[in-house]
Amino acid sequence: MQSPSLRHQFGHRVRELRLARGWTQEAFADHCGFARTYMSRIETGGANPSLDAIKTLADALEVSLSTLFEGL
Repeated sequence: MQSPSLRHQFGHRVRELRLARGWTQEAFADHCGFARTYMSRIETGGANPSLDAIKTLADALEVSLSTLFEGL
C-alpha cells in the first residue's frame, strides 16, 4: 500500500497540533488569517501551502518550522 503523500502527512500534523491546542478549525483559520475552507484543504492534503503560509501556521501554533515538520 502506498504511503500518504507529504501534503496529507503535513495536513495531519497541522490538525494534530491544532487539536492539541484546543482550537476549532474555524478559530485557528481566523487566527492565521486564512479562510476556513483553505484551512480544511490544508488539513486534508488538498492544498499545497506556500512557504509563507507554512511559516504562518508554525507561528500560530507557537512551534518552530522543524517541529511542524517533525515525523514527516
